[in-house]
Amino acid sequence: MGTAWQGLVRGVELLVGLDPGVLEVVWLTLRVCGQATVLSVLVGVPLGAFLAFRRFLGRGLVVSVVNTLMGIPPTVVGLWVSFLLWRSGPLGRLELIYTPTAIVIAQAVIAAPLVTGLSMAAFQQLPQKLPAQILALGASPVQLFWTLLKEARLGLLAAVIAGFGGVVSEVGASMMVGGNILHHTRVLTTAIVMEVSRGNFAMAWALSFILLGLSFTVTAVLTLLQQGRRRYGD
Repeated sequence: MGTAWQGLVRGVELLVGLDPGVLEVVWLTLRVCGQATVLSVLVGVPLGAFLAFRRFLGRGLVVSVVNTLMGIPPTVVGLWVSFLLWRSGPLGRLELIYTPTAIVIAQAVIAAPLVTGLSMAAFQQLPQKLPAQILALGASPVQLFWTLLKEARLGLLAAVIAGFGGVVSEVGASMMVGGNILHHTRVLTTAIVMEVSRGNFAMAWALSFILLGLSFTVTAVLTLLQQGRRRYGD
């Protein structure tokens, strides 16, 4: 407990003192996790709506794959993305391995199934005939999609929260595709692993408290937005 308390105090000191190294890592963590979450939402929400309202041959298999990928280990995703982005891989010419972009891609792959599965569940709570009724009123496909988003917004915000939680806490994929390079690809989770490997447990505790504070702040904002809209029915 003594080391944990020292880490908590050290974490507060680093933030209050605006330590440049820590702020750099925190900013990169926010940037890559935010971009990965946005990418996963752009892919997952439309796919979730499609799976919720459309019936086609093989739909059950696709849904099963999505549900399976919701629990995919991040190290597996890291291996797949590394294979694609490695210099001798299919996308090696893009030279993305060991860059923040590679971390964003890996994290988006992790979060997309979460967002897709939870979005599908949110849309399935709506009446199945609702899209046909909206189209019968003369709505365009864009207006239809926007209306469905508004109707399922509470569940969709839960999907966004789950997606962000999935990317901000993962370390295996970020380490494999990003390499934990100082001033380039080091994020909070990989920095914690590095400090533990060095035996610098006080610093590892400090960074872990900073990561928890960051995750709590973003999740609290999304939760307040979700519950506030639910309370006032807007």
